[in-house]
Amino acid sequence: MTTLPRPASHGTAAPDVRPVRVTGPRVARLLEETEGADAALRAALTDSFWSEAEHLGSPLVEEIDGEPHHRAVTFLWRGHRATRRVLLCGNRITDRDRLAGSLLERVPGTDVWHLGLRLRSDHRGSYRLAADLALGDAPADPAALQQRLRSLSAHAAADPLGRRTVATRWQSADSSVFALPDAPAEPWAGRRGTVPAGRVERHRVPGAAPVGDRDVWVYLPPGRDRVPAAPLPVVVLCDGDMWLGRLGLGDTLDALIADGALPPLVVVAPDAVDRRTRWRDLGCRDPFVAFLADALLPWAAGHWPLTTDPRRTVVAGQSLGAMTALHAGRLRPDRFGNVLAQSASLWWRPGLPPPGAAKPPVHGAPWLVGRYASGPAAPLTVHLDVGLHEGSMVGQTLALYDALRAAGHRVTRDTYNGGHDYACWHGALASGLVRLLGADGADPAP
Repeated sequence: MTTLPRPASHGTAAPDVRPVRVTGPRVARLLEETEGADAALRAALTDSFWSEAEHLGSPLVEEIDGEPHHRAVTFLWRGHRATRRVLLCGNRITDRDRLAGSLLERVPGTDVWHLGLRLRSDHRGSYRLAADLALGDAPADPAALQQRLRSLSAHAAADPLGRRTVATRWQSADSSVFALPDAPAEPWAGRRGTVPAGRVERHRVPGAAPVGDRDVWVYLPPGRDRVPAAPLPVVVLCDGDMWLGRLGLGDTLDALIADGALPPLVVVAPDAVDRRTRWRDLGCRDPFVAFLADALLPWAAGHWPLTTDPRRTVVAGQSLGAMTALHAGRLRPDRFGNVLAQSASLWWRPGLPPPGAAKPPVHGAPWLVGRYASGPAAPLTVHLDVGLHEGSMVGQTLALYDALRAAGHRVTRDTYNGGHDYACWHGALASGLVRLLGADGADPAP
């Protein structure tokens, strides 16, 4: 994955990633054309606008004069007489504590609702939209309005004019995805009908309490019926129900193998089950690491010709799954020599109550950073990803990177212009696996 520009040594800052509300050129033209127009002309102008929007897809992405590194990104909703408000729920570009700032505006006298944001031209992210049809005016009290909009956000869904969607965790509705022109390429995304296809299977793997027996998703590469010349590399990946069940990672792996970017490999990915189970298992939980190292990997090696070499074994995850991967590498380097951690939830520490409130603040170094800094461990190869819209996690990931390097581990890191988002993690996961297991991954540069 392409690393985003970092500030140069002479102090020149990279272009700002913060979203800024703007009116895009196309909506500005519609506002100008409809002002003072009679009903018939407004209707004709509106129909022309929607025809154009349906052809181009949503959101509209337009250049901004004098700002080559940014774009005006306009989110749209076609309302009707009952539409009172429309809310943009954008991954880390909507402030969840101030939802009123992400309400769309209506072009007067039309059914066009719009919200324009200036975003850096390498942004990729997911979003959903929610229309409020409730009668009456919006609450005047900011706290009451926030509560109304929070309830509304639970009904958000994919953009009817969007061209691409991504599955969401614990929600029934998918999200829409947009990628600006300079977003990192994803050459292995999607199904290529011309490449040999692997197979995704689901198995029940026995395990000891408290983890217990667990459904596990398994990716097997093309040519799996042939005996390989050498044992196959293996990737242990958290949240198998998402990656191999809903997100199509198998298609991506097929393309990576067909292109020679990755060798044939096997992915074993435990199911997260539900919120309560995921919280119990993921993070820095010794019992789950024991399940991965002492139950899952031996079970898989008993079914397929897999390596037992930690240098050709990757443990990977996102968010709390990234914490699991980092903890597994520290606790069991005899089994896991490579760690791929994306958007690690470094706020996590032992003893936290189940989720349901705001993430706890981190005072000083994150707990896991201290663990890596204070104790010896066999050298690991670690790759870290974090999104520039993930707030304090950016600095926490840098602190972890520094601690890993100081402890003698081989570590690389990338930032991407996006949020805590499967739309970003998918491409970064592919790139991270290539870095760790591909032909160029044998000697990663810091």
